[in-house]
Amino acid sequence: MDLIAALKEAVGENFVREGDAIPHRNWADMAEMSPVRPAALVLPASTAEVSAVLSLCSRAGQKIVVQGGMTGLAGGAHPQAGEIAVSLERLQGIEEIDVAGRTMIACAGTPLYKVQEAAKEAGLHYGVDLGARGTCTIGGNVATNAGGVQALRYGVTRRNVLGLEVVLADGTVLDGLNKLMKNNTGYDWPQLMIGSEGTLGVITRVSLALSPALPAYQSALCAAASADDAVVALGELDRLFPGRLVTFEGMWREYMDVTASMGKTREPFAERAEITLLIEAALGDDEAAQDQFAEALAGLLERGLISDALIAQSLQDRQRFWDYREANYEFDSVMPGAIHLDVSLPTAKMDEAIDHMRRETEAHAPGRIFIAYGHMADSNLHLSLFPSKTGEDLYPAAEALYEAVGRFHGSVSAEHGIGVLKRPYLSRSRKPEEIALMKGFKRMLDPAGILNPGRIFAAE
Repeated sequence: MDLIAALKEAVGENFVREGDAIPHRNWADMAEMSPVRPAALVLPASTAEVSAVLSLCSRAGQKIVVQGGMTGLAGGAHPQAGEIAVSLERLQGIEEIDVAGRTMIACAGTPLYKVQEAAKEAGLHYGVDLGARGTCTIGGNVATNAGGVQALRYGVTRRNVLGLEVVLADGTVLDGLNKLMKNNTGYDWPQLMIGSEGTLGVITRVSLALSPALPAYQSALCAAASADDAVVALGELDRLFPGRLVTFEGMWREYMDVTASMGKTREPFAERAEITLLIEAALGDDEAAQDQFAEALAGLLERGLISDALIAQSLQDRQRFWDYREANYEFDSVMPGAIHLDVSLPTAKMDEAIDHMRRETEAHAPGRIFIAYGHMADSNLHLSLFPSKTGEDLYPAAEALYEAVGRFHGSVSAEHGIGVLKRPYLSRSRKPEEIALMKGFKRMLDPAGILNPGRIFAAE
């Protein structure tokens, strides 16, 4: 069988590309691995076309890599030699919004921001929000079980998915686009697909749970002396504003040092805090809400849980606060060659773990910059190691940090998935019996091993 000819017949000649006709964006995701040109790029525009593509590749034993917005940081969508890239960028659109039932059905290639905007236009809200919202796709979010900055209030992607349509490796289409909150009818196979990183099937459509639109946010930037103090402050705010606390982000002192060195933001406080917190609560923007928020922060100051606080008085102030939190997107441009980790750490051990990791960094990479920041409320931190010169080997230090994550009973991947880059460290967070079970699912659903091989665990 001439596979390329058959693929062109299935999706149209213009949507199968080879050689130099394959755009560079499909050669690499954001995992900072060396670009690899796929053997071909296939661009299906419907579930039926995805089914035809997988059926053809399955019969030919052709390995594929599934691609969405290419924003992944673990190498899950990064091509490997000989793989055909199947991109879902043409499979876009919001098919349905049920306002009464607060649900949405969206095609997998739809960018996250379009999902958010469609929900907003319907007077509702989709609760998963990421910095890559303009590029990442809803299918990719589901495949990696993305988290983001509002997981405190809405949970990670898994909590917001009601059902899926998935194409299996042999082309079989599973239609599980459930729209019900309760559907206790045997095995919940869509949940198995969430976070499977394209290794068990290709997600083509998603049924999402939406939430009522929230009032305007009250925002503050606060200084805390420790993670322990920050966690107590979190609990107090959650008690005062049940269901209204949306964001609780932490930036450790090294993060703020690098941010300040870039010269694009001014120092928020007179003295550098151990942790700078970005806090937002959906209370509204009237005077009563402002007073309520200010009184809550004053109470935290009185108890010594925070040492300083700035409250946004305008949308410009709020954006300025977010400029600190999103400054990390420019770190690589001024300090290239970094290694980035996405981990979870128990909140009760966060101070101890960060101190230990600072010491491990100094021991294995003296003088290098260690940065910690992220979603403190759900125990998800992003850690970065920056080299002092181009090409410097930071992997011994990274190994030490992953060892520390295991030592403190954390997770080596909180929201970015395993992909290729974290595959060697999976055993820090999963027992052999669990890995064996996962491999069993893979063999059952993809016996020829054509779907994203080598992601999560080594190809068999």
